[in-house]
Amino acid sequence: MGKNLELKTKVNSHDEFIKILFEARAIDKGVLKQKDIYYKIPSGLLKLRIQNGEFYLIKYLRDENTLTRWSNYEILEIKSDNAENFLKTLFDIEVVVEKERRFFLYKHTRVHLDRVKALGDFLELETVIDGISERQGEEEFAEVVKLLNLDLETQLKTSYRTLLLK
Repeated sequence: MGKNLELKTKVNSHDEFIKILFEARAIDKGVLKQKDIYYKIPSGLLKLRIQNGEFYLIKYLRDENTLTRWSNYEILEIKSDNAENFLKTLFDIEVVVEKERRFFLYKHTRVHLDRVKALGDFLELETVIDGISERQGEEEFAEVVKLLNLDLETQLKTSYRTLLLK
């Protein structure tokens, strides 16, 4: 099971962040078109992510009430163009999130500059705990927050799913 430390904040523009990320030599991974279909399940979250023609079933657990947003997740790649139709016969759809994501990688941290349909522009960080300790992850996370001049007080401790359901 994967683990990451997350932050999400609403922004007016992505331009300044792109400039900072290029200056910091973050790797520009390009633009991803994503459609996340969330299903109703008894606990945790389950979504089908359709990303640039590929399909991933993602299950994750996260406590939305803690100061820091740690997530445990599992990703299952699906090799079928019929995944969306197949899964809707098994689960009730809760909400669909559509977004365009500009993806940068800075060390172990994924920086997502998202334009979410019906919600607007956001910046999201995910420091992935893979090959580093949680403490190292927290230090890197703090480094990226400082690099991007983010205010932790303005972070949204919720998912796009929850924002759309409101």
